[in-house]
Amino acid sequence: MAKFKLDEVDHQILDMLIDNTRIPFTDIAKKLVISAGTVHVRVKKMEEAGIIQGSTLTLDYKKLGYSFIAYVGIFLNNTSQTKFVLERIAEIPNVTVAHITTGKFNVFCKVRAKDTSHAKDIIFKLDDIEGIYRTETMISMEESLNDKKRLMHTIFNEM
Repeated sequence: MAKFKLDEVDHQILDMLIDNTRIPFTDIAKKLVISAGTVHVRVKKMEEAGIIQGSTLTLDYKKLGYSFIAYVGIFLNNTSQTKFVLERIAEIPNVTVAHITTGKFNVFCKVRAKDTSHAKDIIFKLDDIEGIYRTETMISMEESLNDKKRLMHTIFNEM
């Protein structure tokens, strides 16, 4: 598959969409002094090329009462149990991210909870999954960096 070539207008469109996925194409067009049709066509091409894969909604979990974040490293009895364990993890809605990893842990998860007691209950659910022999938990004191744009700009500059 050929590499999709992005130009400066594409970069600017992506920049605005990262800031606000709900921004109307007409607003993007006005800011870039191009037609809304041009924005629509370019976004459609980026979607077809797989560069844009849907859009997301960012929630303020603190305002929803889920301000506690923990990262849980999971040790498996056997790596052949990975798929089974991930299927069980997916049944726990408070586990919002799970990665198969190399190194110390077999699986690494992000957990969102209301407080430490709630997090403990979630971690105990993880511990009860067949195939997990141990977990190691780290509490997030503060999310200090969550920036999608810096990497995007680095990628654009390399193109």
